[in-house]
Amino acid sequence: MVGEIIIDATNATLGRLASYSAKQALQGKKIIILNSEKSIITGNKKFIINDYQEKKRRKGSMQSGPVLSKLPQKLVKRTIRGMLHHRTGRGREACKRILCFKGIPEEYKDKKMIKAGKEKHTAFITVRELARLM
Repeated sequence: MVGEIIIDATNATLGRLASYSAKQALQGKKIIILNSEKSIITGNKKFIINDYQEKKRRKGSMQSGPVLSKLPQKLVKRTIRGMLHHRTGRGREACKRILCFKGIPEEYKDKKMIKAGKEKHTAFITVRELARLM
């Protein structure tokens, strides 16, 4: 393993965070995302909520449908997984190197971390709100 990257996802845009994390995981680094429930999705709240609710409702005739968790840390991990080839060996291994946490666990409190986001002045919804409304 090349190294470990600890990211504080407070106010980080989810798509940008996911693409950065996926790229680093493919390079062999272990990615730890803290405060994943505080990451944000920019755009109109109503449209974002409707989009995720429609993804949750969509099912085929013989399929069980897409599995979207209501836990914010799992929503973040699922977004990152969408940017990896998770069905191939390399993508599966990269997906295993990514850990998402709600809040900051004790073992990572004093470690050096990357601040991924800054305050946004546009319309957005936090992943915590989205998970609660799904």
